[in-house]
Amino acid sequence: MSSTFFATVSRMKYIDRWALMRNSRTENLSEHSLEVAMIAHALCSLGNVRYGRDLDADRAALIGMYHDASEIITGDMPTPVKYYNDEIRKAYKEVETVAERSLVEKLPEDLRSVYENILLPKTPENPETAEKETYMRRLVKAADKLSALIKCIEEASAGNTEFRTAMQTTQKAVDQLAADLPEVRDFIEEFLPAYGNTLDELR
Repeated sequence: MSSTFFATVSRMKYIDRWALMRNSRTENLSEHSLEVAMIAHALCSLGNVRYGRDLDADRAALIGMYHDASEIITGDMPTPVKYYNDEIRKAYKEVETVAERSLVEKLPEDLRSVYENILLPKTPENPETAEKETYMRRLVKAADKLSALIKCIEEASAGNTEFRTAMQTTQKAVDQLAADLPEVRDFIEEFLPAYGNTLDELR
């Protein structure tokens, strides 16, 4: 039986982010998801190497790859709308869950549990495992915010003032995460400054 799951997921490249804003360069969902996956892996690796976390960095990268896959069905709802109030946030989360379930159902039955654990994970019963999973997911969310900040930095470097307010808001959110997550602080201090540099400056 033919499955449409991966053909559907491949359409992430047609979903543009920051749709309500003037972009110097359009960013699609595939690009964003890859960046989130790489940063999530880096954050978990920092946690393991420097802070003894014992996190599954590979799983974090995988979750980062699929973290916005539901937007293939829902589209990218602008952040100011998505988080306008608790009622809209709750309603959007429900729509998002329905979309994620719809994606899982596009898989052959014997693969559904594998991808359900990525798109619709349950909290592990073992308290220690649950704690690690929860912390790892916090780092994936932090990677998502860092990716948004990087986009703002790149737009600012291109002379686009359209992202000025978004950059201030996102920077504040990232700073709050860094105060609680040392892995985010390390990434900001060691890796973030190079973003926005020219190719020659990166050599």
